[in-house]
Amino acid sequence: MGPIEWLLLVFLSILWGGSFFFNKLTVAEWPPFAVVQVRVGLAALALLLAVRISGLSMAVGRSIWLAFFGMGILNNLVPFSLFLWGQQQIASGLASILNATTPIFAVLVMHCFGNERVTGLKLGGVLAGLIGVGILIGPDALGGLGSNLAAQLACVLAAISYAFSGLFGKRFRNLPPLVAATGQLSASTLMMLPIVFVLHPPWTLPVPSQQAILAAVGLALISTALAYIIFFRIMRAAGATNVMLVTFLIPVSAILLGVGFLGESLLPRHFAGMAAIFAGLALIDGRLLRRLRRAAAA
Repeated sequence: MGPIEWLLLVFLSILWGGSFFFNKLTVAEWPPFAVVQVRVGLAALALLLAVRISGLSMAVGRSIWLAFFGMGILNNLVPFSLFLWGQQQIASGLASILNATTPIFAVLVMHCFGNERVTGLKLGGVLAGLIGVGILIGPDALGGLGSNLAAQLACVLAAISYAFSGLFGKRFRNLPPLVAATGQLSASTLMMLPIVFVLHPPWTLPVPSQQAILAAVGLALISTALAYIIFFRIMRAAGATNVMLVTFLIPVSAILLGVGFLGESLLPRHFAGMAAIFAGLALIDGRLLRRLRRAAAA
């Protein structure tokens, strides 16, 4: 992770931090599968247009397109649907904490099936980051832990699916991030069509409010289309485990956005939580610790 990748990771956390807000507004009026279809469909159309304007091609071969469908299942269909369903029954704060377990599962998945070995430093950093998320969001979010077990389990399964998508996504390292993001979202759109037409035919859905329409557009273009271009850019440069660290930064971004745009205030636990998260990220990165050791040895 170089400076550019860290900056992109922070930016990605801002884009995905907004998705929890957009999800709440859209799922209040439409069922989860319909929201997922709109999200991936609009994002895919926007990226296909971007591919055409940029002069790139989606003619990448049958094997890569089959891989796009696999990535769409692991990185879009399963986690998007599970998180949307879970957020209908549990608070967004608790969903964020459960989402933040993704790096733990990513470390374990890459250790067991990939080529990224678990080190004590990396595992300690992941645990510190998870503790920081818990402190940041506060004990109120944990108050619902244990109730609505099915919804919580759905969010955990979504985090596991994200972890496996990181392993699966390594095969796209030689593709431009725009092509990889477009292929994944296009495949997800095609897979969602029969599901939505069977479960929630569009002509049976209520006409959404202007607020829900704007939230759906933001969810598709900002938190999905743009976000996945950055996601694949970081993955190609820094690997699957590192890109999953974004789930630690999402609550930080959400809180700072609230302070900057909604007039919310920072509490002492916010500073403590952010300190724990940044300490965890520093442990995972390792460079600061190596510099301190060299300074001590000198």
